[in-house]
Amino acid sequence: MNYSVNASISAIKDAEIHIKDSEIIFGISPDTEASLPNPAELFLGSLSACILKNVARFSVMMKFEYTKAELTINAVRLDKPPRMDEIQYELLIYSQDESLNIDLLQKNIEKFGTIFNTVKACCSVTGTVKKIVD
Repeated sequence: MNYSVNASISAIKDAEIHIKDSEIIFGISPDTEASLPNPAELFLGSLSACILKNVARFSVMMKFEYTKAELTINAVRLDKPPRMDEIQYELLIYSQDESLNIDLLQKNIEKFGTIFNTVKACCSVTGTVKKIVD
């Protein structure tokens, strides 16, 4: 599979990424740091999307139902060299389905996620998956 995105920047203002029919605006200056995502947050957003997409994918394969999933990701950035060092996630699956195997779901997310595996190859990624009976 091949992927392609286009991005642009206007001199010291905002920047945007164009992916298919979507446009993601991100901040590149101190004026927008409080209101727009920065590149590090977009990176973590990509990891989030990967994990949540796999929740949907594995709910079909593992035959469990859920009403929603919520994910929180926290990361530690090093200064020298500047990079992400430690990433922790907490995934909450809201479900009353007794057939939901949380351990197997986490194993599958961590084994078959494209972005997850890419990130895991260069920094520590740890997390928990919890079932919330709703």
